[in-house]
Amino acid sequence: MESINNADFTDRKPSESAYEQITFNNCTFSDLSGIDFIDCIFKNCNLSNALLKNCKVSDIQFINCKLLGVNFSETKDFAFAARFEECILDYAIFERKKLNKTTFSKCKIHGADFTQADLSKCKLHDCDFWDAVFDNTNLAGLDFTTSKNFTIDPTANNVKKAKFLSSDLAGLLTRFDIIIK
Repeated sequence: MESINNADFTDRKPSESAYEQITFNNCTFSDLSGIDFIDCIFKNCNLSNALLKNCKVSDIQFINCKLLGVNFSETKDFAFAARFEECILDYAIFERKKLNKTTFSKCKIHGADFTQADLSKCKLHDCDFWDAVFDNTNLAGLDFTTSKNFTIDPTANNVKKAKFLSSDLAGLLTRFDIIIK
């Protein structure tokens, strides 16, 4: 797999319209609009607030990346598949995104927006969802048992067969303004 190392794309877009089987190491990006990424790895990269309008994300791994405020809802829907490992996804937007082939592992996902997204076949492991928005979100069958700090209204989201620890039930009952001891 070919590598691009230590590149700074903050003032310019990457030159190619498509990248396949490329590893980006320690790179910084600001605009990836219209570029197709297939079977690529982003490692230790900063994509904070990067534009992804009409960008293809297919079998992409983000490892230890900063993705603050990235709007994934603007990416192409067809073949969307991503794996996020040890990433910071604070205030990322996944609104109306079908995330069936997506994995979030050891990620900080504070204030992210999952409104009307489909996470039903998504995989979660040890993630922090402090202040993340789940509204009309499909969470059916999702396993939250290793994740924390989520607030989910079961009356406004599909939580059928989703798995939670009994110690996290307060995050499901917030809407009801009850006291749990």
